[in-house]
Amino acid sequence: MTLALISQGCAADRVANIVALGDSLTAGFNLPASAAFPAKLEEALRAKGFAVAIANSGVSGDTASGGLARLDWSVPEGTDGVILELGANDMLRGTDPNVTRAALEEIVRRLGERNVAVLLAGMRAIPNLGVQYVQGFENIFPGLAAKYDLIYYPFFLEGIAGKPEFNQRDGLHPTAAGVDRIVAGILPKAEELVMRLRDQKRD
Repeated sequence: MTLALISQGCAADRVANIVALGDSLTAGFNLPASAAFPAKLEEALRAKGFAVAIANSGVSGDTASGGLARLDWSVPEGTDGVILELGANDMLRGTDPNVTRAALEEIVRRLGERNVAVLLAGMRAIPNLGVQYVQGFENIFPGLAAKYDLIYYPFFLEGIAGKPEFNQRDGLHPTAAGVDRIVAGILPKAEELVMRLRDQKRD
């Protein structure tokens, strides 16, 4: 084997460091750490042969503005990619979508300056907030994804929202089985994120 091939193999095997930056849905509310979204997604990616390490930077109750305030220490130097899952608490509190959008955009902009790739997880609004609010909130995510060329997963809770069998008693937070379903849904986008990281390293 030539030195060039050895070098290529080492580069391919380098662990991609990813941070899951989010709220209680990321943190794993009422679940053991091993059953939380970041741990289960890391497990699924490794099972497919991807060398990744996913840090859990979920804070229960956090908003987009809260995520922005802690960005520098929550996403340390050496981070290659971020899974951005924030906005649900903004929606539940009826926060002005313009405030949420501005905070998320600043997070994305600052990560871009650091050459950190982003997988943006979208969120939907509950209908009783009114049509205008729902449209304003839900348009945040595809708008940012298009503007900044982000990898985009439209709805983090796809497949479990409104389904009691996948949610805890509060109807808001997934059970372990619910997390497994989230992971199965977002996995192709997570693979796309890791492949983008590999391409960036080659460049």
